[in-house]
Amino acid sequence: MRAVSPAYTAVEEIAGAWLLDLLGLPPDSAVGFTTGATMANFTCLAAGRDTVLRRAGWSVAHDGLAGGPPVRVIAGQDRHMAIDLALRYLGLGRPELVEADAQGRIDAEALRHTLAARGPGVGPGSVPTIVILQAGDIHSGAFDPFPETIRAAREADAWVHVDGAFGLWAAASPTHAHLTDGCARADSWATDAHKTLNVPYDCGLAVVGDPAALRSAMGLQGDYLIQHEHGDPIDKVPELSRRGRAFTVWAALRSLGRAGVADLVDRLCRHARAFATGIDAIDGATVLNDVVFTQVCAEFGDDERTDRVLARLLDEGAAWISGSTWHGRRVMRISVSNWSTTDEDVSHTLDAIRRASSRTIRP
Repeated sequence: MRAVSPAYTAVEEIAGAWLLDLLGLPPDSAVGFTTGATMANFTCLAAGRDTVLRRAGWSVAHDGLAGGPPVRVIAGQDRHMAIDLALRYLGLGRPELVEADAQGRIDAEALRHTLAARGPGVGPGSVPTIVILQAGDIHSGAFDPFPETIRAAREADAWVHVDGAFGLWAAASPTHAHLTDGCARADSWATDAHKTLNVPYDCGLAVVGDPAALRSAMGLQGDYLIQHEHGDPIDKVPELSRRGRAFTVWAALRSLGRAGVADLVDRLCRHARAFATGIDAIDGATVLNDVVFTQVCAEFGDDERTDRVLARLLDEGAAWISGSTWHGRRVMRISVSNWSTTDEDVSHTLDAIRRASSRTIRP
């Protein structure tokens, strides 16, 4: 709280302002520091849920969800599982899914048709609607087409939320900022500082364009709490008791500066492209995604061999890379996110992948 920890409150406000400037988000937005992207998504979607219901004449704070208008939530087929979890926490259930392309980008025209299928979302008796987009697909790193999708959502008076756990940081790099073009026209954004920015774990960021909507969803009054006319950090996140997460974000931004964050993002992306180039040169290996950010997904002929390569790689212990399933195929998924990764680390890891691959070729 501002009254008992004024230094922390000042640092949170400074770090929040720096983040909004760095990521190109509306400067009057509220920034809450959560445990991670899951709770950042939860926080933003809570503000969205309450807002669209209020527009339809229903107060969640007063009446709860039972008996109120159903909230329509729409997301792309390749959304992250944390979205479904946050929606479950909020009592909203599974989202309606819209077709996505081979890279996981939501189809803007399909979204428009889906929104039109149930009528407008304006005024009492309307259908309260939330549209969820993503900045950085967990497998391909692809970004949704924000200008077209947000325009369609606006026409339906929907709340637009962007899940950008790692990808929202593309906005900090002049080289990669085009990936987030139009993103700032959404209503809320979630990301992790403990991913791309590399601060310690337990540091997500919930950004809501309308501070009043966030305070309405997360704020509370207690007779024993010292209220401040300008509000408190606890008005923007689910927890009352928490550590000073903004200190690490402030320190990282103060140390790196704008150019340092851009260099960090560009370096991670360069390593991802190097991984893709190296894997494509391995006999029987294929990179399946367009490498636009920090994600690389590859297969080694078929599911069985891909799993054998992964097992050999982990058994050797030179590098740790996880497997996944994407579009029904087993893949090696590389997510480049560590600031300390060097060109030599990438080279050594590629050597380990080559060794693991060569040992799985059948005679």
